[in-house]
Amino acid sequence: MYAVRSATYKSEFWGISRYVRRMSTMGVNPYESLRKRLGNTPKQYFALRELNDPRLLELPYSIRVLLESAVRNCDEYSTTREHVENILGWCETSAKQTEIPFIPARVLLQDFTGVPTIVDLAAMREFVAKSGKDPKTINPLVPVDLVIDHSVQVDFSRDSSALKLNQDTEMSRNTERFRFLKWGAQSFENTLIIPPGSGIVHQVNLEFLARSIFEKDGLLYPDSVVGTDSHTTMINGLGVLGWGVGGIEAEATMLGQPISMVLPQVVGFELVGKPAPDVFSTDIVLAITSLLRSGPGVVGKFVEFVGEGVQHLSLADRATIANMAPEYGATMGFFPIDNLTVEYLIQTGRPSEKVELLDMYARENCLHAGTCDSSRIKYSSTDNILVTDVKGKFGELLTTKDTKGYGVDVASKPSKFSYKGNEYELNHGSIVIASITSCTNTSNPAVMLAAGMLAQAAVEHGLKVHPYIKTSLSPGSKTVTKYLELSGLIDPLEKLGFYIAGYGCMTCIGNSGELDPEVSECISENGLVACSVLSGNRNFEGRVHPFTRANFLASPPLVIAYALAGRINIDLVNEPLGISSKTGKPVYFRDVMPSKSDVAAFEQKFLKPELFKEVYQNITQSGDAWSKLEAPKAELYPWDPDSTYIHHPPYFNNMNTALEANISDAAVLLLLGDSITTDHISPAGNIAKTSPAARFLQSRNVEPKDFNSYGSRRGNDEVMVRGTFANIRLSNLLCPNQGPKTVYHPSGEVMSVFDASEKYRSDKTNLIVIAGKEYGTGSSRDWAAKGPALLGVKAIIAESFERIHRTNLVGFGILPLQFLEGQNAASLGITGKEKFTILGIDKLTPGAIVRVTSDSGLAFEVKCRIDTLLEQQYFAHGGILQYVLRKICQLPLPK
Repeated sequence: MYAVRSATYKSEFWGISRYVRRMSTMGVNPYESLRKRLGNTPKQYFALRELNDPRLLELPYSIRVLLESAVRNCDEYSTTREHVENILGWCETSAKQTEIPFIPARVLLQDFTGVPTIVDLAAMREFVAKSGKDPKTINPLVPVDLVIDHSVQVDFSRDSSALKLNQDTEMSRNTERFRFLKWGAQSFENTLIIPPGSGIVHQVNLEFLARSIFEKDGLLYPDSVVGTDSHTTMINGLGVLGWGVGGIEAEATMLGQPISMVLPQVVGFELVGKPAPDVFSTDIVLAITSLLRSGPGVVGKFVEFVGEGVQHLSLADRATIANMAPEYGATMGFFPIDNLTVEYLIQTGRPSEKVELLDMYARENCLHAGTCDSSRIKYSSTDNILVTDVKGKFGELLTTKDTKGYGVDVASKPSKFSYKGNEYELNHGSIVIASITSCTNTSNPAVMLAAGMLAQAAVEHGLKVHPYIKTSLSPGSKTVTKYLELSGLIDPLEKLGFYIAGYGCMTCIGNSGELDPEVSECISENGLVACSVLSGNRNFEGRVHPFTRANFLASPPLVIAYALAGRINIDLVNEPLGISSKTGKPVYFRDVMPSKSDVAAFEQKFLKPELFKEVYQNITQSGDAWSKLEAPKAELYPWDPDSTYIHHPPYFNNMNTALEANISDAAVLLLLGDSITTDHISPAGNIAKTSPAARFLQSRNVEPKDFNSYGSRRGNDEVMVRGTFANIRLSNLLCPNQGPKTVYHPSGEVMSVFDASEKYRSDKTNLIVIAGKEYGTGSSRDWAAKGPALLGVKAIIAESFERIHRTNLVGFGILPLQFLEGQNAASLGITGKEKFTILGIDKLTPGAIVRVTSDSGLAFEVKCRIDTLLEQQYFAHGGILQYVLRKICQLPLPK
């Protein structure tokens, strides 16, 4: 690690050393008498049993973790005895929107969200220094792990050189960003960077970073984490409390602010029975997702998995199910600690003495599912699924919303094209991208080995994948490569074109690279609905690639099966994958799919703790290019005014400006429909050559080939504000079917959203956005709040908000307002041409009913979605970071 400053102490677990600034408390902990020794060890912990409260054993396990945190951190200031009592009384208080604080043990970042986070901290340091204070007061107070995994792209594939070429290209494109991150690791205390080429953040977290238990100054407490990625929930499979938050909220956590949250309701979800032999965790999680999304909903709730069916799932299966909590709408999907958790920690090479300590602690402190009477636990509601009945849905892999709507005839005449001297055909439903990708599945040895075994059988039958299909394998960690090599399965995967393309998110987040021009031209010229099939977790239109309108989620073996078939509209039970080049006979899916028992035998033989230890022992020094990368050595970052990657943000330029009392005569910048994702609001993918961001980059002498992606440029506000609402799939009802455009109302001119916002800014016109249901769904993307704020948007009025995004809006000073039940823009007759006024902004309270009026005479009421008193304070200050800065610099709130 780096230099240790005097005001720090050392904490070490799983062999990872940390240096953490001591946090001052406002008073003595009133629960200090609960501090007990753990068995015969010298370690101490806050014993929940010593509360002597029968309600403890009625609490779901996830709520017990919140209770332990409140007890341990109680200082009668940020956390009080009333908070502890409210958590103990969860059975009653959870139904009453009760606010509680939560202090996570650590923060998890990836590079797309990590760069803007470090940029913000660097800007805060500079503000503090200019205010005459010590800039070192801006330092993480909890451990921060940042895994660089979002930058690598599938520029090269289907070749043994693809891995090196993609990694070299990644370093070349992102040298400036990576140098900045390395500066952050050197400058900020308690920050660990996992270099590029190491794996995917959530898989590295599962296999290495997660402790399950923390030890600090001899005090034991549960591991818990918030991450700037919505799939942080994957760690719930290990019994670690964790979920995704926005980058803004993560920064506040890093700087010692508790997370203000509404005490959640908990759905007890029972898994009944044992999965069928041909069913994998991917099938189960898709079935769970479908069930939970079709019911009353679990948005804002915890889901806790219970029942004897849990014991039939491997830890990796649990992690897959937990990973997709954002897809079924829950804050998290939690599997309590049990014997399987302990076995997994041993299997992945964690020190045995630390694992034993965890096991003892969890049992003693009522956090181990094997030591408590689960029948006493009370849940807000219950649901169940008969795992025995789950079947692999070969032809139904799209989410419900995206299953229909293309209106195409898959039996229409195919379109011919030439590729490398041969003639091929494409039609609606043809597959052009097949990718084994994403932590959701590559963390699961069973499905990865099954994919390799299926590939082996397919090669033996003489089957091949069409050469125009862009195939790739992107493991979530190098442990995958190790066991595929040891088992002899890497070779057949490569023979089918699934060469390792990189260790990162890649195709799952849209870093799929370009299609060959012959393929993309055939698709565009013939208006085809071409497909991708991937082992990822999201498949909305435009997510994977601009030319694959339909994207199908599948387990890794099914990815290969569909790639062999070349089309998505195949009945894998009754139609052959292809014809054997050796026998001339048809080869069916059943002929190549391995049995679960065969997969289990491979897993037992090749998955050993030594494999994980070997991979992770030198993980922080991964790669020569990273080791040789030089970074500035300074407490304040030396900003380069010419940089198009890292730019000093303007967020703290108006610290002396008071919150406006009203939003008056606001124009509607966009009128949007349902399910507007954070990717619609702030895309992560390619920068279109005709976009405002492209024009800006070209004005700074950046060639189109060097544009990189929006995600890679999140450290530069000048690029990102121009990329806000710039997704080519965005549909604005003010000017439908015209792409990411809007109407500048004074002239009626259609133009880019950024250009319109600049005209409104010069007119001194306030702006609002009006939307439908599920506004802000998708990735936990703080730029989806920062961008609109920099455009001048003061409020968003929507039918409903995604949890993380609503928090981000408040955290960056945008007011979230929700239509009342049964109302929306259409029912109220809103055209988007009106000017709206919202009074009393400076006096809002959580959940208040707010009146909106317009120049057309239309008036209606909406609900203020500032949900807690702490959020109210953040909003009054203009955002979380402004609140923290004023606190540190002792600056009054402007009036």
